[in-house]
Amino acid sequence: MRITAEALSWSVAGTRVVHDVSVDVAPGETVGLLGPNGSGKSSLLRCLAGLRTPDTGTVRYDGVPVRDWSARRIARHVAFVEQDSAADSDLRVADVVGLGRTPFRDRWRGPDATDRAVVAAALDRVGLTALASRSWRALSGGERQRAHIARALAQQPYGLLLDEPTNHLDVRHQLELMELLTGAGRTVLVALHDLSLAARHCDRLLLLHHGRQVASGTPAEVLTADRLAEVFEVDAVLTTDALGHPAVAYRGPLGTRTAAPLP
Repeated sequence: MRITAEALSWSVAGTRVVHDVSVDVAPGETVGLLGPNGSGKSSLLRCLAGLRTPDTGTVRYDGVPVRDWSARRIARHVAFVEQDSAADSDLRVADVVGLGRTPFRDRWRGPDATDRAVVAAALDRVGLTALASRSWRALSGGERQRAHIARALAQQPYGLLLDEPTNHLDVRHQLELMELLTGAGRTVLVALHDLSLAARHCDRLLLLHHGRQVASGTPAEVLTADRLAEVFEVDAVLTTDALGHPAVAYRGPLGTRTAAPLP
């Protein structure tokens, strides 16, 4: 599945949040969406997911404008994992993951054998099989995040849009998640804060700053010391990890002032 946007802009309360951003994620490609807090990453993802209507520009799935797709059809093709999916429920974990099967069921039909098999496979993919019957309220933040990803996988989407899915995850689960996302052959656009993690696992990177696209290309092309100083206001050194991928080391924030000693 190809996900594209052409000269996309979106505003809220008269303030432009996304400025003329163009995106092209090829079938099976993983693109990392980078930028400081407030750079427009979440808003761009919601526009691409069909949850917000852009002021200008067009979002397309496989060349067809998203405005011509029903919500049900979108949900059968693209899954969106929010940064912090609010859920305060007495449901079991398997029931929450089963919500991903909703687009495939008639309104009054409960889950069938296929739905249960898909949910079981999704739970297994994120390592939550043992927690399938646990109450949602009993999960840690990282476990909830993995369950939301399992719910997205249960949609069996062709495309995945994810807003900082590694939040709340420890290092092992961050690595497992990125390997899961990049190894499934799906089209993936994922917002990340860890630049080295993005460089290791993404085919290309898209960097936003103040809602504008400032760079797009391979990790080596996008991640430069000068650009990180400009966008993130950090003094960074670009190195290479043991696998040959670009990696970012930090000397510190630019303009650091010496902090007063703690009492």
